[in-house]
Amino acid sequence: MLSLKTNKPTIKGKELMASHAGRGNAGNCWLVFFILIASCFPVFAAQNGAEEEGSEPASLLPGEARSTLLKTSLLLAAKAEEDAGPGSLGSLFGDDEEVQKSPKQGQASAAQGGGIKGSIRFEAARTVASPVHWSKMLTRADLSSQGDLGNGVKWKSGIRIGYDAVYDLYDFYPGRVRHDQRYDFSLRENYLDVSSGDWDYRLGKQHVVWGEMVGLFFADVVSAREMREFILPEFDTMRIPQWAARAEYFKDDYHAELLWIPVASYDNVGKPGAEFFPYQPQPAGVAVSYRNEDRPSRSLSHGNYGIRLSTLKNGWDVSGFAYSSMDVAQTFYRDSVSVPGTFIYQARHDRIQQYGGTLAKDFGDIVLKAEAVYTHGRQFTVLRLADDNGLVPQNTLDWAVGLDFSLPADTRLNVQLYQRDFFSHDADLLYEPRETGYSLLLNHKFTNTLEAEALWIASINRTDWLFRPKLVWNFERNWRLSVGADVFKGPALGFFGRYDAKDRVYSEVRYSF
Repeated sequence: MLSLKTNKPTIKGKELMASHAGRGNAGNCWLVFFILIASCFPVFAAQNGAEEEGSEPASLLPGEARSTLLKTSLLLAAKAEEDAGPGSLGSLFGDDEEVQKSPKQGQASAAQGGGIKGSIRFEAARTVASPVHWSKMLTRADLSSQGDLGNGVKWKSGIRIGYDAVYDLYDFYPGRVRHDQRYDFSLRENYLDVSSGDWDYRLGKQHVVWGEMVGLFFADVVSAREMREFILPEFDTMRIPQWAARAEYFKDDYHAELLWIPVASYDNVGKPGAEFFPYQPQPAGVAVSYRNEDRPSRSLSHGNYGIRLSTLKNGWDVSGFAYSSMDVAQTFYRDSVSVPGTFIYQARHDRIQQYGGTLAKDFGDIVLKAEAVYTHGRQFTVLRLADDNGLVPQNTLDWAVGLDFSLPADTRLNVQLYQRDFFSHDADLLYEPRETGYSLLLNHKFTNTLEAEALWIASINRTDWLFRPKLVWNFERNWRLSVGADVFKGPALGFFGRYDAKDRVYSEVRYSF
């Protein structure tokens, strides 16, 4: 349910997961056990894969990845022991000692940080459309810590470490894809918060979320996204933090936000040959190749900046923003001249201007949300072969409106209608002048630990849809098991239909602390 408060909000990023402090030795042992099992899992998968696919069994995890995982497990176990106190791993092995801290020691500890938080997960996915293959065997840790330095100054630091064994166990993907997606080490939110009167300042790598609808991005124009799995991961996982300086002003029911991003991050779509790479149109009899992405140089002229104003009046939460940026999304330029009979595509980023707003209102058991964004300067693909770059500029208006219903028996229903309107529509665009779609999300809790969810997103203009059923079992405190499927249907150039041959089933085991 939407929480509408009139007091001054606190400027801080979303917490990744709940605190680990005070868990018991059972949770600590499970943590170490899970990471060790995740480290060894590729051995069993390799043996099974060899029997199914006729391939040779792959070796164990590479030493570097296995060492990283084991070190992470020992680090977290040590941290868990420190936080848990008596009854922790130390007492389990007979070497626990109670440590008495002086008041000054306690104050210093609090000022330095609040412990390590985050999650460790193992995700597996198997693409069931032909050809059947394993498409993910990912072990990932998201770790963060935060603290208070005093005098109105706070900090947060986070990293992500991941290893996907599917690229070592099988040769399904080309070498450049394996090199790009096998390992993942990235900085997450790393920033300083400074408060002074009615002003809050945040400096560093951070999430800036200006809108949040179900299943798709609309007013969330600042965030770069991890798109190597299309829009399938959770949004908190997909968002890539931006290096930014942000100032927020709070006064009564009003809120102003100034944003400057000197060095921007951009969507990560992966390499050609990846499972969800956004392939471009290929006419019959024409070969296609892709150059490396051309990202803007790190200069002040390529920085992003914007302003957002919001207010809360009579339960209506309303905001408006203006934002100038190098587009976080790729525009694929086409070269049809350099090599006769071949289209050479290259992803680039153009400067765009965006103006939009959001609103939300709580009507008891119903929550209304709406977002709208006008975009100037973005270019779109046309099928006209005479165009050298295959693009035409088109100004667009994207809007979405949704209703969230709290129903009896722990059931939630979300309904959304969305549309993209093209101004001065070009007849050779891949899209119609008005592209309209809708989404339905149904969630039901059977018990306190078991729930089911189904998400349906579809186009009204054509048969083009995505269906995502999922079952979630919180089988132990801080542990979650998810199983589900992602099913695509539509034409080859459809938003969802282009992945018609990527239907998959998946599972995830996650430990949060």
